Amino acid sequence: MADRGAKKIVLGVSGGIAAYKAAELARRLQDRGFSVRVVMTASAQEFVTPLTFAALTGERVITDLFASDNGAATLSSAIDHIGIAQEADLLLVAPATANTLAKFANGLSDDFLSTMYLAYDGPVLVAPAMNSRMWAHPATVENIATLRARDVQFVEPGEGELACGMVGPGRLAEPDMIADAAEQILNTPAKQDLAGKNILITAGPTREPIDPVRYISNRSSGKMGFALAADARDRGASVTIVCGPTTASPPSGCKLVLVETAQQMYDGVMANLDPAQIVVMAAAVSDFRPTVSADQKIKKDKAAPQVTLEPTIDILKTVGATKGDRILVGFAAETENLQANADRKLRAKNCDLLVANLVGEGRACDTDDNQGLILSADGSVVELTRMAKREMASRIFDAVLRVSRATIA
Repeated sequence: MADRGAKKIVLGVSGGIAAYKAAELARRLQDRGFSVRVVMTASAQEFVTPLTFAALTGERVITDLFASDNGAATLSSAIDHIGIAQEADLLLVAPATANTLAKFANGLSDDFLSTMYLAYDGPVLVAPAMNSRMWAHPATVENIATLRARDVQFVEPGEGELACGMVGPGRLAEPDMIADAAEQILNTPAKQDLAGKNILITAGPTREPIDPVRYISNRSSGKMGFALAADARDRGASVTIVCGPTTASPPSGCKLVLVETAQQMYDGVMANLDPAQIVVMAAAVSDFRPTVSADQKIKKDKAAPQVTLEPTIDILKTVGATKGDRILVGFAAETENLQANADRKLRAKNCDLLVANLVGEGRACDTDDNQGLILSADGSVVELTRMAKREMASRIFDAVLRVSRATIA
């Protein structure tokens, strides 16, 4: 058994024939010095009994959202999911069925495991197991992409003969492989390589009003900027986000400046620029705005208005012209000639780094993943294959640190 000071793992077991392997996983985790508390879904109990895990872990196994003492539900049992979530160092779900992944991805909370997931803000590791066709189904693929974008980590299923008789991907990874992944998460200290840095990040779109109802904008969701802010925060930086209108949730622990128009974003950037050593301009700022914005809604029964446009202020170029010792990272959304157009923008705006994305056809805008290039002022180019935006954010700040070290040298 693990000692009282051991790191605590909540092992979620969902329903599937692979549930029997979770018993061996619980033992392997304890052999590595971790404390294990098991939560079982109702379906999991059709394959393995709670008594098996209780005997292995020496802990009460949680099987119901409203556990009872002598048949009577208690207040403490009803809020167990909060207390256990606060104490856990890792939530590990193995096996994770397609149903469990769907619940996690869509915020459903109809049992203890799914409710605890919503109440838990620490690292989450899942090891899926299911039929090959279920694993490849677009709904499952989409749910997995959503969870990856939320920093849920995966131990990929193996390939081989499945319980249903099919041969293909879907087998639960071996217990030692899952335990290795859990141990790596729990024993790897969080990088603090941005500690002491003040970082200014822009995110989301801007809106340029035509009248009080209509505006010119773009498809940016703000998710990339928020992923950058979350990564910088977790690496020890003090982060300010100047953000346009978005429905995405901003990361906690960051200063948030809400704006709407390009001019307001410029004002927000300039007001927060002085303390920033690193500036990351991930917002999709409108390039043009109407020269005149109507005071009242333009009625449909009137003649169609002729909207004359004028350029908005170029925030990236303005910051680049006076950046001093700051490191400046720009973004370029292109539909063609990605590298050539991005290289021109990098040099014209005096950026140290420029992140270039091809947009359209489900790429980049309003998605949970991204891909592209990181161009450097020294001429180097790093290709980023399709990945979760949070992972891409980490790659971008790795590149920023390389520029910083080169500058100091």
